[in-house]
Amino acid sequence: MKNTPIKEIEAKLRELKSADDPFLDTLKDDERKGVKALVKCWEKRINQDMQLFTQFEEMSQYENSLYQQGCLHIAGVDEVGRGPLAGPVIAAAVILPKDFQLLGLTDSKKLSASKRAFFNEYIREHAVSFGIGVVDSKTIDRINIYEATKLAMRLAVDHLSVKADHLLIDAMKLDLDIPQTSIIKGDAKSISIAASSVLAKEARDSYMKELAAQYPEYGFERNMGYGTSEHLEAIKEVGIMKEHRHSFSPVKELVVS
Repeated sequence: MKNTPIKEIEAKLRELKSADDPFLDTLKDDERKGVKALVKCWEKRINQDMQLFTQFEEMSQYENSLYQQGCLHIAGVDEVGRGPLAGPVIAAAVILPKDFQLLGLTDSKKLSASKRAFFNEYIREHAVSFGIGVVDSKTIDRINIYEATKLAMRLAVDHLSVKADHLLIDAMKLDLDIPQTSIIKGDAKSISIAASSVLAKEARDSYMKELAAQYPEYGFERNMGYGTSEHLEAIKEVGIMKEHRHSFSPVKELVVS
């Protein structure tokens, strides 16, 4: 093995999945620094993968319990956009297949933009069904953000092409004739809710980026409608527009009666 080129060893380590593989034993006596560095990197990657696997298993406990009770189609439901001064509140409902696995899936706010975009496409491709619910700023002003959030969630569930046996919802109860479980901080405790949070986040971010092209003054592609100093300064200089939530401070103080 000492005469094996380091590039060849690197290629083999990329394929290696188990710490019990005999190939690792052949590397123990290789004193080359490059080989030792490769083995150390491999061990670090495997440990990270094991941690992600454990996290995924822990976040599958609600789903596994419901499968054992006879449920077939479990929908995770979550929303994004309660706090911004502009734009809609958007919810997603996602039914994942029983054998679904996506290591690293968690609360969308904890994911990098690139990983969230990749997860979004992967979930859409592999989900049994998903639905998106959108409630605009005018409706938010009319019925309040709490009711608008529930409406967006109900719309998302209604848009599922497969009827859910059970709903796992992030800290909310819905007026629907479907058994449901409300989980506080559910996007970090359930893979189904985490998946819905990713879809909702990507859908809303995409909406706000399109809005930014129409109204570049507000920097929506950066602040997503939240009350950043940039956004607040733009409101003072340019004024409010139709996508702003007129019932939210400090926007409502600028609304002309």
